[in-house]
Amino acid sequence: MTVRTQQDLPGLGPLAHGRKPSTLAEQFEDFDREHPWVYTALEQLVSQRLASGARRVGMKAAFETLRWRHPYGMKGLNNNYTAFYARQLLAAHPEWAPVIEVRRRRTA
Repeated sequence: MTVRTQQDLPGLGPLAHGRKPSTLAEQFEDFDREHPWVYTALEQLVSQRLASGARRVGMKAAFETLRWRHPYGMKGLNNNYTAFYARQLLAAHPEWAPVIEVRRRRTA
């Protein structure tokens, strides 16, 4: 069994221009750029849940669903980016605002 370091975690490697991402937002941008299917899959999950009559959709529950649907060992689907994806979904689908809860941002 190999010991993994924090450097090995998705989103913590060097950026294209040679420096490590310093903020969670930069890490998210890198992850989202490298894994565009995650946004699409989340969008489909939320749409399916709403079509089935759900009144609330939790992003962490949606991430759990993605983890179950994808092969064991799929890296990077941790809860660090759920708020970013929730805001991205709400920007594209403002009609979902009553069903996806987001907390007030603490930083810009």
